[in-house]
Amino acid sequence: MSSYILLISLQFFFLIIVHYASCQLQPSQLTTMNNLHKLLQNNSKWNSSQDLSNPCSWTGVTCTPNGSSITSLSLSSFSLSDVVNDYSWSSLVCEIETLQSLDLSNNHLASIPPLLLASLEVLNLNFSSNRLTGLLPSFLSGFRSLRVLDLSHNSFEGVIPDWITEYGNLSLLDLSYNRLNGSIPLGIDQFSNLQNFFLERSMVITSLKQFAANYNRFTGQIPNDIGQLTGLEQLLLSANLLTSEIPNSIARITTLKRFSANQNGFTGAIPQGITRYLSNLDLSYNNLNGSIPSDLLSQPNLLTVDLSFNNLEGYIPVNASKSLFRLRLGSNRLRGEIPVWSSGNDAPSLAYLELGYSYLTGLIPPELRLYKNLSLLDLSHNNLIGSVPRDLGDLNKLQGVQLDHNRLSGEFPSEIGGLEILVKLNMSWNLLSGSIPPSLSRLEMLTNLDLQVNNLSGQIPDSFGSMDKLLELQLGGNKLGGVIRSLPTKLQIALNLSSNNFEGPIPDSLNRLTSLEVLDLSNNLFSGGVPSFLTQMPSLTQILLSNNLLTGLVPRFNPNVNVSYGGNTNLSFPPSSPPADWKNKKPVSVGIVVASTAAVVVLMVVTVVAVIVSRKIHRVNDNEESHHSSQPEVIKSKLLTLNVIHRTNLDLAKAMECAGHPSSIVLKTRFSTYYKAVMPSGMSYFVKKVNWSDKMFQLGSHDLIEQELEVIGRLRNSSVMIPLAYALTVDSAYLLYEFTDKGTLFYVLHGSLGNCLDWTNRYSIAIGVANGLAFLHGCPSGSVILLDLSGKAVMLKSLNEPQIGDIELAKAGNVYSFGVILLELLTGKTAVSEGSELAKWVIAKSKEKHKFDQILDFTVSQPSQAIRDQMSAVLKNDRGKVTS
Repeated sequence: MSSYILLISLQFFFLIIVHYASCQLQPSQLTTMNNLHKLLQNNSKWNSSQDLSNPCSWTGVTCTPNGSSITSLSLSSFSLSDVVNDYSWSSLVCEIETLQSLDLSNNHLASIPPLLLASLEVLNLNFSSNRLTGLLPSFLSGFRSLRVLDLSHNSFEGVIPDWITEYGNLSLLDLSYNRLNGSIPLGIDQFSNLQNFFLERSMVITSLKQFAANYNRFTGQIPNDIGQLTGLEQLLLSANLLTSEIPNSIARITTLKRFSANQNGFTGAIPQGITRYLSNLDLSYNNLNGSIPSDLLSQPNLLTVDLSFNNLEGYIPVNASKSLFRLRLGSNRLRGEIPVWSSGNDAPSLAYLELGYSYLTGLIPPELRLYKNLSLLDLSHNNLIGSVPRDLGDLNKLQGVQLDHNRLSGEFPSEIGGLEILVKLNMSWNLLSGSIPPSLSRLEMLTNLDLQVNNLSGQIPDSFGSMDKLLELQLGGNKLGGVIRSLPTKLQIALNLSSNNFEGPIPDSLNRLTSLEVLDLSNNLFSGGVPSFLTQMPSLTQILLSNNLLTGLVPRFNPNVNVSYGGNTNLSFPPSSPPADWKNKKPVSVGIVVASTAAVVVLMVVTVVAVIVSRKIHRVNDNEESHHSSQPEVIKSKLLTLNVIHRTNLDLAKAMECAGHPSSIVLKTRFSTYYKAVMPSGMSYFVKKVNWSDKMFQLGSHDLIEQELEVIGRLRNSSVMIPLAYALTVDSAYLLYEFTDKGTLFYVLHGSLGNCLDWTNRYSIAIGVANGLAFLHGCPSGSVILLDLSGKAVMLKSLNEPQIGDIELAKAGNVYSFGVILLELLTGKTAVSEGSELAKWVIAKSKEKHKFDQILDFTVSQPSQAIRDQMSAVLKNDRGKVTS
């Protein structure tokens, strides 16, 4: 009975939302706006032609989506001054209790009307480009809920008051183009929501010691006069949106010890002498070009330098400071040989040396043996030749060695087995020959061993069975053979033995790999039957057996296991269709993709390794990924959209390429996987993979699927995700959509962006979802009903524009699910909260006296009584039914 009442209640919620969508502006605000119009029509943008019955249509007026109340008012450029009507306009503005944003910019105000600030509880306040003077007004300190405060382009003087640091919710603070002086108040760099802080041409600061503004959204450039900050010790600007060149004046700050500006958009060359006084420099992940200044690494106090992921060219400087501890120059366009930085006691104190993903040539310098503190060595993805120095085995602090994707030759040095704390070893994609030394089994801490695509021969050493920490073993693409007697029993990520010369039966030793997720035995000479114990490996997600000499009846695998058999001509199958790849005789190799197939596990393992040895895990070169791609074979594809822009930019081949790589995954729902595909034009799209083999939404033949996609492709509604194109494979459908930057409602509401959703945003989302559902239920071609409507199936184009996804999975009702989404928007809680379903929690709370308001999300309802009343209305109108 209670479930029925709850369903009726949620249906009523749905009707309440639809009812509100047709409401008009409340009478009191209509009267206020008409009085304001009468007062200002002679000196404003408003004139007699305005529709007095609908203020929501006036210039500068924004209302709630249902038109019931005003949320934003802009009187910008209305010629307001201190003497116009004795501030009568401000008293009228104060009567709009629901006002969230007030813009009085570009007027002639010499002071701020006290009544205005005493009566409003706005979140966005703009007084820029007026004639305001004196100190920053102290009565502003009462606006603790402000999110945007713009006082720029005025004539304020004096210091920034300490009370400014109490604006904990500020996302934008603009004090630029004033006459402020002194220092920035302590604590302003700790604002959790501050995204933009502007002081351009506003301050003369000489006492500032530290400025930390990491992980915000600051735009623009570093001012050229930053060199005047003669006491600055730390300048931290990482992960912002800063652009232009790095000013040369930074090199003149004699007190500056740390400069970190990674993950921005800086261009141009690195300033000469920038490390003259620095100890730490991090300019990684920018667009810097030119060469590295010859003296950059040689300054005596230098400890760390990170210039990775830029467009730097030329040679690595030949001189380096003895104090240099960490050096990261990878992912640039550097060329030449690896320098030999001094010798003997003058060698740098390097613990981290990362030079991967460049164009370096020549030999690996034997002088590396002098860097006794070396913990991470990354020389991968270069053009290095010669042998691997055996002296590397003397560097007993090494925890990570990455020499892959070079042209190294010769035998694998057995001395590597002496690196007792080595965690990760990658020498794949080289020309190494000879056998795998048994000494590697002494690496008791090793978790990842990658030797694939070399010329290694012989057998897998029997002693490998004792490597209890090993999670990944990549040996594909060699000349290995013989009998496999023993393997590491804790393998979890992958075992890749593909493209070798292994023969005989599939070894029984695989039976002990109970945690293995990916097994690749393809392109060998294995014979005999497919062992039934493979079907009992509980963690297995993918097994590749193609292109061997296997015979007999294939056992039944769990449908969640992706099995490849192609190229084994004497296999037979149970009474059912043969596997999808049966007709595909092309050689299949997993290679690099084996690791990415188990992306979650890789992430966990690599995170541990990264903490120890490095903060960057390199990607595979795009040109080489084509050798290992698991890109599905398309049976049929079609563009559905008639939009010229999309038809011009969509590249189905590129989209399917992206859908073949786990690194492109941005979202997984219950039935779908979303990939991000960047087209050659630069535009991004979603590629959604739908696996229709699941019995819950079995649709039948390809013809039926095509028919349904054709129908859906003709739908037009801004609140529904409509596919632009599709591609069909043997067992999946791939649908292309416009890309939405904000992600899902679930992520935004319950993640780090939750504080950005005020009641106006949430109300707009509720209206949008309701409108989308009403549209789907009333489609002329028949109702389109979602199978799994939840916050994870609602994408946000912006914080006000929802789009319902997964509509092709239609076949069950959604009113209850919509009610849950509505409750999430009202409460800020997830669908399962405090150990029970959210709907049940709401019912329980609503039965308790004086606790009805506690149901609402306090961070949203707190700013004003008007907001609390609006939020409560959705619940209170149906309170009788919910509590029955």
